[in-house]
Amino acid sequence: MSAWEAVIGLEVHAQLLTRAKLFCACSTAFGAPPNTNVCPVCLGLPGALPVPSEEAVEMAVAVALALGCRVQPRSRWARKNYFYPDLAKGYQISQFDAPLALGGALEVDGVTVRIRRVHLEEDAAKNLHGVAAGSDTLVDFNRAGVPLVEIVGEPDLRSAEQAERYLRALRETLMFARVNDGNLEEGSFRCDANVSVRPVGRSELGTRVEIKNLNSFRFVRRALQAEIRRQIGILESGGQVVHETRGYREGLDDTVPQRTKEQAHDYRYFPDPDLPELRVDEALVRRVAQRLPESAASRRARWQQTLGLTAYDAQVLTGHPAIADWFDAAVAAAEGRLGAGGPKRIANFATTELLRVVSIDGLRAHIPVSPDRVVELLELVERGTLSGSMAKDVFARMVATGRSARAIAETEGLVQLSDEAAIEAVCRQVLEAHPKELARFRAGKTNVAGFFVGQVMRQTGGRAQPDLVRRVLDRLLGA
Repeated sequence: MSAWEAVIGLEVHAQLLTRAKLFCACSTAFGAPPNTNVCPVCLGLPGALPVPSEEAVEMAVAVALALGCRVQPRSRWARKNYFYPDLAKGYQISQFDAPLALGGALEVDGVTVRIRRVHLEEDAAKNLHGVAAGSDTLVDFNRAGVPLVEIVGEPDLRSAEQAERYLRALRETLMFARVNDGNLEEGSFRCDANVSVRPVGRSELGTRVEIKNLNSFRFVRRALQAEIRRQIGILESGGQVVHETRGYREGLDDTVPQRTKEQAHDYRYFPDPDLPELRVDEALVRRVAQRLPESAASRRARWQQTLGLTAYDAQVLTGHPAIADWFDAAVAAAEGRLGAGGPKRIANFATTELLRVVSIDGLRAHIPVSPDRVVELLELVERGTLSGSMAKDVFARMVATGRSARAIAETEGLVQLSDEAAIEAVCRQVLEAHPKELARFRAGKTNVAGFFVGQVMRQTGGRAQPDLVRRVLDRLLGA
C-alpha cells in the first residue's frame, strides 16, 4: 500500500471593513433588513455605472503589504460571467489576468506558505432558503457589491491541520491590519479549498477537487480530512479522482459532488468596459504602509525580546488587536511606576484576571478597565497597600462600579494592614487562643506555623501583610 500526502491550496475571501460597497455608496452594515442597503448599481439595473471605492482599494493594498506582496501599479477589472440567482447582472466584477498584487508569503509553524495573488472583487447576494411560506428561495441583495479581497495561496499545505493553522494565521494578519473583522459566522472570512493527493516522494500533482464555502476552522479541517480519505480510497481501489467541485456534509462527515469544476475559460473573463484600469501609485502605497499597524507576530517577538514575556503570554495577549493595544498602553503607563518587572506583572494580571471580563465582537472589544487604572491597582500591590488576593477583590469592584482601585481601597476599608505593632498584637492573641497548637509547635511540629498565619489573616479579614505576619510570628515563636 502506498503512503500518500495531501497537496492543499486555499482561496480565502475576506470582506473589507469599508463603510460603503465596492462600486456604490450603499452601506455594508451587517444585519439590516433584507434588500434595504441596495441601489441600481448593486442591483445590476440597466444603465447603472460602477465607481470604484478609494477606501476599498487602500484596504486591499494594506492586505497586500501585510502579506509581503508586490502591489502592481496597474491592474484591471474583469467580468466573471456565470448564471446564479444571487448574481443580478449575470457577472461578477473581479480581477483576473492583471490582479492588484502578486507574490508574498505567510509563515505557519516554520513553513513558508506562498501567496500567489491578492485581488479585489465584489460579493454576490445571499440566497435565503425556506424563509417564507410557499417559497423555496428568496434573495437578499444587501451583500451584493460588498468589497472582498481574494487571497490565493499556493498548494504548499500538506495536511488538514496545517491548513487550519494557516487560516488562523491569515485571519490574525488581516485583523491586526484592521481591514477584516474575522467574523466567520457572518461570512466576512470564508474560504474554498483545493485538495489532491499523491504518493509520498512524487512531485507531480494529483487531480484537484475544490470544496466550496467553508466558513469555520472546524469545517475546513474536517472537510479536508474527509476529502483526503475519499481520494485515497478511490486511488487505492484503482479508480480515478474526478476534477469537480464538492460540498461538505457535517452530519455524515463526507463530501458530495456539486458540479463539474469550472475552468477559467468557462467564466469567459474579459475586461470590464465600464471601468478603466486601476492605477496605484507609489505615494498611495507609502501612505498605506506608514499607517499599517504592527503585526501580531512582530508584537510577540518584541514583547519576548524586550519585555521578558513568555511565548505563551505573548500568544494570549495577541488573541485580539484591541487586547494587544491595551497591553502596549498599559506598559507605557507603567513606565517609572512598576519597575523592571512591570510588563510581566501586567501580562500575568491581564491573562488571569482581565481577560475574564473582556467581550469580543469582531474587531470591537469591550475592556471595562483602562490600562492606567490596572497599573494603579498593581502599584498599590507593589507598595504593600493591597495584597494579591485583595487586588482581585478590588478589581472585581472596579469592573462592577467603574471606580478606581485607590478609591475602592480607601472607602471600603480594604487597605492592607502593615503596622507591625498592630499585627504583633493580633499574633499574640492567636498564640494565646491556641495553646494546644503552640505546644505542638514547641514539640517540633513546625508546620503548625502555617496554621497561625492563617488564623492571623482570618482575624484581620485578610488585610494583614502576609510577609510581615510571618516575620512577626517567627520572632514570637522563636522567643
